[in-house]
Amino acid sequence: MIKPRLDELLDRVDSHYACVIVAAKRARQINSYYHNLGEGTFDEYPPPMVETDSKNYLKISLEEIAADKIKYRYRG
Repeated sequence: MIKPRLDELLDRVDSHYACVIVAAKRARQINSYYHNLGEGTFDEYPPPMVETDSKNYLKISLEEIAADKIKYRYRG
């Protein structure tokens, strides 16, 4: 079973496409945060916003979306 469930994620975003884009972008930010943590330059990227045991950055970003910690908007 995949957690968080897709129906939980779709309650927080407009579409499957938006879910994929937002999760991928946030996963890259989390990756950069952990990469820069040893260098002491982590002001640019926020740390994970949920408590998790997962080491997978994409799963962490999906958990953040399910917890309604991620807000996004379309550029127009």
